[in-house]
Amino acid sequence: MSRRYFGTDGVRGEVGKHPMTAEFALRLANAAARVLAPNGGSVLIGKDTRVSGYMFESALEAGFVAAGVDVMLLGPLPTPGIAYMTRSFAADLGVVISASHNQYFDNGIKFFDRNGSKLSDDVELQIESLLDEPSRTLESKRLGRATRIETSRSRYQEFCKDSIKGVSLDGLRIVLDCSNGAGYKVAPRILSELGAEVIPIGCSPNGRNINYRCGSTAPELLQKTVVAVDADLGVALDGDGDRLVMIDHEGALIDGDQLIYIIANARADSQQLSGPVVGTVMSNLGLERALSDKGIGFVRAKVGDRYVIEQMQQHGASLGGESSGHLICLDKTTTGDGVISALQVLSIVQISGRRLKDLAADMQMFPQCMINVRVEKRFDPLESAPIQQAVAAAEAELAERGRIVLRASGTEPVIRVMVEGEDEKEVRATAESLAGVVKSAA
Repeated sequence: MSRRYFGTDGVRGEVGKHPMTAEFALRLANAAARVLAPNGGSVLIGKDTRVSGYMFESALEAGFVAAGVDVMLLGPLPTPGIAYMTRSFAADLGVVISASHNQYFDNGIKFFDRNGSKLSDDVELQIESLLDEPSRTLESKRLGRATRIETSRSRYQEFCKDSIKGVSLDGLRIVLDCSNGAGYKVAPRILSELGAEVIPIGCSPNGRNINYRCGSTAPELLQKTVVAVDADLGVALDGDGDRLVMIDHEGALIDGDQLIYIIANARADSQQLSGPVVGTVMSNLGLERALSDKGIGFVRAKVGDRYVIEQMQQHGASLGGESSGHLICLDKTTTGDGVISALQVLSIVQISGRRLKDLAADMQMFPQCMINVRVEKRFDPLESAPIQQAVAAAEAELAERGRIVLRASGTEPVIRVMVEGEDEKEVRATAESLAGVVKSAA
Protein backbone atom coordinates (compact mmCIF):
# COMPACT_ATOMS: atom_id res chain seq x y z
CA MET A 1 0.00 0.00 0.00
CA SER A 2 2.74 2.43 0.89
CA ARG A 3 6.11 3.14 -0.61
CA ARG A 4 7.45 5.09 2.34
CA TYR A 5 9.65 3.88 5.13
CA PHE A 6 10.39 4.67 8.74
CA GLY A 7 13.38 6.98 9.03
CA THR A 8 14.84 10.00 10.77
CA ASP A 9 12.78 12.38 8.65
CA GLY A 10 9.62 10.45 9.37
CA VAL A 11 9.12 9.63 5.73
CA ARG A 12 11.81 7.30 4.50
CA GLY A 13 14.85 5.63 5.96
CA GLU A 14 16.96 3.02 4.20
CA VAL A 15 14.96 2.08 1.13
CA GLY A 16 13.51 -1.40 1.40
CA LYS A 17 14.54 -1.95 5.01
CA HIS A 18 11.24 -1.21 6.73
CA PRO A 19 8.30 -0.98 4.32
CA MET A 20 5.32 0.85 5.78
CA THR A 21 2.68 -1.75 6.57
CA ALA A 22 0.17 -2.05 9.40
CA GLU A 23 2.17 -4.95 10.82
CA PHE A 24 5.32 -2.83 10.80
CA ALA A 25 3.52 0.07 12.50
CA LEU A 26 2.41 -2.27 15.28
CA ARG A 27 5.97 -3.54 15.81
CA LEU A 28 7.34 0.00 15.68
CA ALA A 29 4.95 1.19 18.39
CA ASN A 30 5.79 -1.78 20.56
CA ALA A 31 9.52 -1.19 20.15
CA ALA A 32 9.17 2.54 20.86
CA ALA A 33 7.22 1.75 24.03
CA ARG A 34 9.97 -0.55 25.28
CA VAL A 35 12.60 2.15 24.75
CA LEU A 36 10.73 5.28 25.84
CA ALA A 37 8.08 4.01 28.27
CA PRO A 38 9.31 0.65 29.57
CA ASN A 39 7.25 0.93 32.75
CA GLY A 40 4.09 2.25 31.13
CA GLY A 41 3.26 5.85 30.44
CA SER A 42 1.35 7.76 27.80
CA VAL A 43 1.62 8.55 24.10
CA LEU A 44 -0.22 10.96 21.80
CA ILE A 45 -1.01 9.88 18.24
CA GLY A 46 -1.99 12.37 15.55
CA LYS A 47 -2.15 12.22 11.77
CA ASP A 48 -2.81 14.11 8.58
CA THR A 49 -5.70 13.41 6.19
CA ARG A 50 -4.36 10.43 4.17
CA VAL A 51 -6.75 7.53 3.83
CA SER A 52 -4.09 5.12 5.13
CA GLY A 53 -3.73 7.13 8.33
CA TYR A 54 -6.71 5.38 9.90
CA MET A 55 -5.12 1.97 9.36
CA PHE A 56 -1.76 3.02 10.78
CA GLU A 57 -3.44 4.79 13.70
CA SER A 58 -5.16 1.54 14.72
CA ALA A 59 -1.96 -0.47 14.34
CA LEU A 60 0.07 1.97 16.42
CA GLU A 61 -2.64 2.04 19.06
CA ALA A 62 -2.54 -1.77 19.30
CA GLY A 63 1.24 -1.86 19.60
CA PHE A 64 1.37 0.72 22.38
CA VAL A 65 -1.59 -0.67 24.34
CA ALA A 66 -0.09 -4.19 24.19
CA ALA A 67 3.09 -2.81 25.76
CA GLY A 68 1.17 -1.19 28.63
CA VAL A 69 1.16 2.39 27.35
CA ASP A 70 -1.94 4.61 27.51
CA VAL A 71 -2.83 6.10 24.13
CA MET A 72 -4.45 9.47 23.44
CA LEU A 73 -5.80 9.80 19.88
CA LEU A 74 -5.84 13.34 18.50
CA GLY A 75 -7.12 12.76 14.97
CA PRO A 76 -6.04 15.10 12.14
CA LEU A 77 -3.77 17.85 13.46
CA PRO A 78 -0.67 19.58 12.02
CA THR A 79 2.63 17.97 12.94
CA PRO A 80 3.71 20.98 15.07
CA GLY A 81 0.35 20.79 16.85
CA ILE A 82 1.18 17.25 17.92
CA ALA A 83 4.56 18.43 19.19
CA TYR A 84 2.81 21.10 21.25
CA MET A 85 0.16 18.72 22.57
CA THR A 86 2.85 16.24 23.63
CA ARG A 87 4.30 18.92 25.88
CA SER A 88 0.91 20.17 26.98
CA PHE A 89 -0.25 16.71 28.11
CA ALA A 90 3.16 15.80 29.58
CA ALA A 91 3.12 12.63 27.47
CA ASP A 92 6.17 10.43 27.18
CA LEU A 93 6.00 10.42 23.40
CA GLY A 94 4.19 12.04 20.47
CA VAL A 95 3.61 10.18 17.21
CA VAL A 96 2.76 11.70 13.84
CA ILE A 97 1.38 9.65 10.95
CA SER A 98 2.27 11.65 7.86
CA ALA A 99 4.38 11.75 4.71
CA SER A 100 4.52 15.54 4.89
CA HIS A 101 4.45 17.10 1.42
CA ASN A 102 4.22 13.79 -0.51
CA GLN A 103 1.19 12.37 -2.30
CA TYR A 104 -1.54 10.40 -0.49
CA PHE A 105 -0.23 6.93 -1.42
CA ASP A 106 2.88 7.55 0.68
CA ASN A 107 2.87 7.57 4.45
CA GLY A 108 5.35 7.60 7.31
CA ILE A 109 5.75 7.83 11.05
CA LYS A 110 7.80 10.28 13.09
CA PHE A 111 8.23 10.80 16.80
CA PHE A 112 8.53 13.68 19.25
CA ASP A 113 9.96 13.31 22.74
CA ARG A 114 8.23 14.64 25.87
CA ASN A 115 9.68 18.11 25.15
CA GLY A 116 8.12 18.25 21.70
CA SER A 117 11.47 17.75 19.96
CA LYS A 118 12.45 15.09 17.45
CA LEU A 119 14.23 12.03 18.80
CA SER A 120 18.00 11.83 18.69
CA ASP A 121 19.75 9.45 16.33
CA ASP A 122 20.79 7.28 19.30
CA VAL A 123 17.21 6.84 20.50
CA GLU A 124 15.95 6.04 17.00
CA LEU A 125 18.70 3.44 16.63
CA GLN A 126 17.61 1.85 19.92
CA ILE A 127 14.07 1.59 18.61
CA GLU A 128 15.19 0.17 15.28
CA SER A 129 17.32 -2.45 17.04
CA LEU A 130 14.14 -3.93 18.57
CA LEU A 131 12.08 -4.06 15.38
CA ASP A 132 13.03 -7.60 14.49
CA GLU A 133 12.35 -8.92 18.00
CA PRO A 134 8.93 -10.36 18.94
CA SER A 135 6.43 -7.74 20.11
CA ARG A 136 5.58 -7.65 23.82
CA THR A 137 1.98 -8.20 24.92
CA LEU A 138 1.31 -7.81 28.62
CA GLU A 139 -1.37 -9.58 30.61
CA SER A 140 -4.81 -7.99 30.48
CA LYS A 141 -4.62 -6.13 33.78
CA ARG A 142 -1.43 -4.36 32.63
CA LEU A 143 -2.59 -3.31 29.16
CA GLY A 144 -2.77 0.38 28.32
CA ARG A 145 -5.98 2.28 27.67
CA ALA A 146 -6.95 4.26 24.57
CA THR A 147 -8.97 7.48 24.65
CA ARG A 148 -9.82 10.10 22.04
CA ILE A 149 -8.99 13.72 22.88
CA GLU A 150 -11.62 16.15 21.60
CA THR A 151 -9.95 19.39 22.72
CA SER A 152 -6.68 19.12 20.77
CA ARG A 153 -7.68 21.47 17.94
CA SER A 154 -8.97 24.24 20.20
CA ARG A 155 -5.91 24.04 22.46
CA TYR A 156 -3.53 24.22 19.52
CA GLN A 157 -5.49 27.14 18.03
CA GLU A 158 -5.10 29.14 21.24
CA PHE A 159 -1.40 28.31 21.37
CA CYS A 160 -0.90 29.65 17.83
CA LYS A 161 -2.88 32.83 18.47
CA ASP A 162 -0.82 33.52 21.58
CA SER A 163 2.32 33.66 19.41
CA ILE A 164 1.23 37.16 18.25
CA LYS A 165 -0.70 38.16 21.35
CA GLY A 166 -2.12 41.66 21.08
CA VAL A 167 -2.03 41.80 17.26
CA SER A 168 -5.26 41.82 15.27
CA LEU A 169 -5.53 40.80 11.62
CA ASP A 170 -8.56 43.02 11.04
CA GLY A 171 -8.65 44.42 7.52
CA LEU A 172 -6.55 41.67 5.93
CA ARG A 173 -8.09 39.64 3.12
CA ILE A 174 -6.22 36.33 2.97
CA VAL A 175 -6.51 33.36 0.64
CA LEU A 176 -5.51 30.28 2.64
CA ASP A 177 -4.46 26.99 1.00
CA CYS A 178 -4.21 24.11 3.48
CA SER A 179 -3.18 21.52 0.86
CA ASN A 180 -6.20 19.38 1.79
CA GLY A 181 -4.09 18.36 4.74
CA ALA A 182 -3.86 18.40 8.51
CA GLY A 183 -4.38 22.15 8.89
CA TYR A 184 -7.69 22.28 7.05
CA LYS A 185 -9.75 22.96 10.20
CA VAL A 186 -7.41 24.79 12.55
CA ALA A 187 -5.69 27.22 10.18
CA PRO A 188 -8.85 28.94 8.81
CA ARG A 189 -10.26 29.22 12.33
CA ILE A 190 -7.06 30.76 13.71
CA LEU A 191 -6.91 33.46 11.04
CA SER A 192 -10.64 34.16 11.25
CA GLU A 193 -10.62 34.43 15.05
CA LEU A 194 -7.77 36.94 14.76
CA GLY A 195 -9.98 39.12 12.57
CA ALA A 196 -8.87 38.31 9.02
CA GLU A 197 -11.25 37.73 6.13
CA VAL A 198 -10.32 34.21 5.02
CA ILE A 199 -10.95 32.71 1.60
CA PRO A 200 -10.11 29.00 1.98
CA ILE A 201 -8.95 26.67 -0.78
CA GLY A 202 -7.42 23.22 -0.35
CA CYS A 203 -9.59 22.71 2.72
CA SER A 204 -11.72 19.77 1.53
CA PRO A 205 -9.70 16.59 2.16
CA ASN A 206 -11.04 13.27 0.91
CA GLY A 207 -8.11 11.08 1.92
CA ARG A 208 -6.57 11.11 -1.54
CA ASN A 209 -6.21 14.76 -2.54
CA ILE A 210 -3.63 15.84 0.06
CA ASN A 211 -0.83 17.85 -1.62
CA TYR A 212 -2.44 17.29 -5.02
CA ARG A 213 -2.09 20.42 -7.15
CA CYS A 214 -2.33 22.58 -4.06
CA GLY A 215 -0.42 23.72 -1.00
CA SER A 216 3.13 24.95 -0.59
CA THR A 217 4.56 22.57 -3.19
CA ALA A 218 2.03 23.56 -5.90
CA PRO A 219 0.95 27.17 -5.23
CA GLU A 220 -0.21 28.00 -8.76
CA LEU A 221 -3.92 27.94 -7.94
CA LEU A 222 -3.29 30.09 -4.87
CA GLN A 223 -1.36 32.62 -6.95
CA LYS A 224 -4.24 32.94 -9.41
CA THR A 225 -6.86 33.12 -6.66
CA VAL A 226 -5.10 35.91 -4.75
CA VAL A 227 -5.13 38.10 -7.84
CA ALA A 228 -8.66 37.08 -8.89
CA VAL A 229 -10.27 38.00 -5.56
CA ASP A 230 -8.07 41.07 -4.96
CA ALA A 231 -6.68 39.64 -1.71
CA ASP A 232 -3.90 41.24 0.29
CA LEU A 233 -1.88 38.04 0.22
CA GLY A 234 -2.00 34.25 0.19
CA VAL A 235 -0.81 31.62 2.66
CA ALA A 236 0.03 28.04 1.66
CA LEU A 237 0.78 25.16 4.03
CA ASP A 238 1.91 21.66 3.13
CA GLY A 239 0.05 18.45 3.97
CA ASP A 240 1.17 18.20 7.58
CA GLY A 241 1.28 21.92 8.26
CA ASP A 242 4.94 22.43 9.05
CA ARG A 243 5.89 24.27 5.85
CA LEU A 244 4.85 27.68 4.58
CA VAL A 245 5.11 29.78 1.45
CA MET A 246 3.22 33.01 0.84
CA ILE A 247 1.92 34.95 -2.14
CA ASP A 248 1.96 38.74 -2.45
CA HIS A 249 -0.96 40.81 -3.75
CA GLU A 250 0.38 40.61 -7.30
CA GLY A 251 0.53 36.80 -7.25
CA ALA A 252 4.31 36.50 -6.80
CA LEU A 253 5.69 33.65 -4.71
CA ILE A 254 7.47 34.55 -1.45
CA ASP A 255 9.52 31.49 -0.47
CA GLY A 256 11.06 30.33 2.79
CA ASP A 257 14.28 32.33 2.39
CA GLN A 258 12.37 35.56 1.78
CA LEU A 259 10.06 34.90 4.74
CA ILE A 260 13.07 34.27 7.00
CA TYR A 261 14.50 37.61 5.88
CA ILE A 262 11.23 39.45 6.61
CA ILE A 263 11.00 38.00 10.13
CA ALA A 264 14.70 38.48 10.88
CA ASN A 265 14.71 42.09 9.68
CA ALA A 266 11.66 43.00 11.77
CA ARG A 267 12.98 41.28 14.86
CA ALA A 268 16.37 42.91 14.52
CA ASP A 269 14.71 46.34 14.26
CA SER A 270 12.74 45.65 17.45
CA GLN A 271 15.76 44.06 19.17
CA GLN A 272 13.97 40.72 19.49
CA LEU A 273 16.37 38.63 17.40
CA SER A 274 18.68 36.29 19.30
CA GLY A 275 21.89 34.95 17.76
CA PRO A 276 22.48 34.54 14.04
CA VAL A 277 19.88 33.32 11.56
CA VAL A 278 20.41 29.66 10.64
CA GLY A 279 19.74 28.47 7.08
CA THR A 280 21.04 25.49 5.13
CA VAL A 281 23.59 24.88 2.41
CA MET A 282 20.69 25.32 -0.03
CA SER A 283 19.57 28.73 1.27
CA ASN A 284 19.77 31.41 -1.39
CA LEU A 285 22.93 33.50 -1.42
CA GLY A 286 20.68 36.54 -1.55
CA LEU A 287 19.47 35.78 1.98
CA GLU A 288 23.00 35.67 3.35
CA ARG A 289 23.95 38.95 1.67
CA ALA A 290 20.74 40.76 2.63
CA LEU A 291 21.17 39.74 6.27
CA SER A 292 24.82 40.82 6.17
CA ASP A 293 23.78 44.24 4.88
CA LYS A 294 21.58 44.54 7.98
CA GLY A 295 24.37 43.43 10.29
CA ILE A 296 22.69 40.08 11.01
CA GLY A 297 24.82 36.94 11.25
CA PHE A 298 24.07 33.87 9.14
CA VAL A 299 25.04 30.21 9.67
CA ARG A 300 24.48 27.34 7.23
CA ALA A 301 23.49 23.86 8.40
CA LYS A 302 23.04 20.61 6.52
CA VAL A 303 19.68 20.18 4.80
CA GLY A 304 17.01 19.00 7.23
CA ASP A 305 15.16 20.72 10.05
CA ARG A 306 16.88 18.61 12.70
CA TYR A 307 20.27 19.98 11.59
CA VAL A 308 18.93 23.53 11.48
CA ILE A 309 17.65 23.18 15.05
CA GLU A 310 20.98 21.71 16.19
CA GLN A 311 22.81 24.76 14.84
CA MET A 312 20.23 27.11 16.32
CA GLN A 313 20.70 25.58 19.74
CA GLN A 314 24.47 25.64 19.38
CA HIS A 315 24.53 29.34 18.42
CA GLY A 316 21.71 30.55 20.65
CA ALA A 317 19.60 31.44 17.61
CA SER A 318 15.87 32.09 17.75
CA LEU A 319 15.19 31.97 13.99
CA GLY A 320 16.12 29.52 11.25
CA GLY A 321 14.72 27.51 8.40
CA GLU A 322 14.87 26.22 4.86
CA SER A 323 14.06 27.57 1.41
CA SER A 324 11.18 25.08 1.19
CA GLY A 325 9.35 27.05 3.86
CA HIS A 326 10.17 24.97 6.92
CA LEU A 327 10.63 27.94 9.27
CA ILE A 328 11.58 27.51 12.91
CA CYS A 329 10.91 30.14 15.57
CA LEU A 330 12.39 28.60 18.71
CA ASP A 331 11.19 31.50 20.83
CA LYS A 332 7.62 30.51 19.95
CA THR A 333 7.67 26.70 19.61
CA THR A 334 9.98 23.68 19.43
CA THR A 335 9.72 22.72 15.76
CA GLY A 336 8.83 24.07 12.33
CA ASP A 337 5.26 25.35 12.30
CA GLY A 338 3.63 26.75 9.16
CA VAL A 339 0.78 28.46 11.00
CA ILE A 340 2.94 30.12 13.64
CA SER A 341 5.44 31.21 10.97
CA ALA A 342 2.60 32.71 8.90
CA LEU A 343 1.33 34.58 11.95
CA GLN A 344 4.76 36.13 12.52
CA VAL A 345 4.77 37.49 8.98
CA LEU A 346 1.14 38.63 9.13
CA SER A 347 1.80 40.51 12.36
CA ILE A 348 4.73 42.29 10.67
CA VAL A 349 2.46 43.27 7.77
CA GLN A 350 -0.10 44.67 10.22
CA ILE A 351 2.32 46.50 12.50
CA SER A 352 4.42 47.98 9.69
CA GLY A 353 1.49 48.82 7.43
CA ARG A 354 3.56 47.58 4.47
CA ARG A 355 2.61 45.06 1.80
CA LEU A 356 4.27 41.67 1.72
CA LYS A 357 5.92 42.52 -1.59
CA ASP A 358 7.56 45.60 -0.11
CA LEU A 359 8.80 43.74 2.96
CA ALA A 360 10.61 41.23 0.74
CA ALA A 361 11.93 43.81 -1.73
CA ASP A 362 15.23 44.50 0.06
CA MET A 363 16.37 40.92 -0.52
CA GLN A 364 17.69 40.18 -4.01
CA MET A 365 17.13 36.54 -4.93
CA PHE A 366 20.04 35.06 -6.88
CA PRO A 367 19.29 32.81 -9.88
CA GLN A 368 19.54 29.19 -8.76
CA CYS A 369 19.60 26.03 -10.86
CA MET A 370 19.06 22.57 -9.39
CA ILE A 371 19.61 19.39 -11.41
CA ASN A 372 18.83 15.99 -9.90
CA VAL A 373 21.11 13.32 -11.35
CA ARG A 374 19.69 9.84 -10.86
CA VAL A 375 22.32 7.21 -10.07
CA GLU A 376 22.19 3.46 -9.52
CA LYS A 377 23.59 3.74 -6.02
CA ARG A 378 23.91 6.73 -3.72
CA PHE A 379 27.45 7.99 -3.07
CA ASP A 380 29.23 11.08 -1.78
CA PRO A 381 29.94 13.09 -4.93
CA LEU A 382 32.79 14.98 -3.30
CA GLU A 383 34.73 11.75 -2.77
CA SER A 384 35.08 11.35 -6.56
CA ALA A 385 38.30 12.85 -7.94
CA PRO A 386 36.80 13.85 -11.33
CA ILE A 387 33.87 15.58 -9.58
CA GLN A 388 36.20 17.31 -7.14
CA GLN A 389 38.28 18.68 -10.01
CA ALA A 390 35.21 19.85 -11.93
CA VAL A 391 33.77 21.59 -8.88
CA ALA A 392 37.10 23.30 -8.10
CA ALA A 393 37.34 24.61 -11.66
CA ALA A 394 33.73 25.83 -11.64
CA GLU A 395 34.16 27.55 -8.27
CA ALA A 396 37.26 29.33 -9.54
CA GLU A 397 35.30 30.52 -12.57
CA LEU A 398 32.35 31.77 -10.48
CA ALA A 399 34.64 33.33 -7.88
CA GLU A 400 32.61 35.66 -5.62
CA ARG A 401 29.69 35.77 -8.06
CA GLY A 402 28.13 32.50 -6.92
CA ARG A 403 28.46 29.14 -5.22
CA ILE A 404 28.06 25.41 -5.83
CA VAL A 405 26.52 22.65 -3.68
CA LEU A 406 26.62 18.95 -4.53
CA ARG A 407 24.98 16.49 -2.18
CA ALA A 408 23.44 13.05 -2.18
CA SER A 409 19.72 12.90 -1.48
CA GLY A 410 18.85 11.31 1.82
CA THR A 411 15.72 9.66 0.47
CA GLU A 412 16.46 8.44 -3.08
CA PRO A 413 19.36 7.50 -5.37
CA VAL A 414 19.87 11.04 -6.62
CA ILE A 415 22.79 13.46 -6.58
CA ARG A 416 21.59 17.04 -6.33
CA VAL A 417 23.66 19.58 -8.26
CA MET A 418 22.88 23.15 -7.24
CA VAL A 419 24.53 26.25 -8.68
CA GLU A 420 23.56 29.83 -7.95
CA GLY A 421 25.08 33.15 -8.90
CA GLU A 422 24.58 36.60 -10.31
CA ASP A 423 24.18 35.56 -13.97
CA GLU A 424 21.35 33.15 -14.82
CA LYS A 425 22.92 31.86 -18.06
CA GLU A 426 26.24 31.20 -16.36
CA VAL A 427 24.48 29.44 -13.48
CA ARG A 428 22.55 27.08 -15.79
CA ALA A 429 25.56 26.32 -17.96
CA THR A 430 27.69 25.52 -14.91
CA ALA A 431 24.99 23.27 -13.40
CA GLU A 432 24.53 21.36 -16.66
CA SER A 433 28.28 20.88 -17.02
CA LEU A 434 28.65 19.57 -13.47
CA ALA A 435 25.61 17.29 -13.86
CA GLY A 436 27.33 15.75 -16.89
CA VAL A 437 30.45 15.07 -14.83
CA VAL A 438 28.36 13.44 -12.09
CA LYS A 439 26.61 11.20 -14.63
CA SER A 440 29.94 10.09 -16.04
CA ALA A 441 31.37 9.39 -12.59
CA ALA A 442 28.33 7.50 -11.27
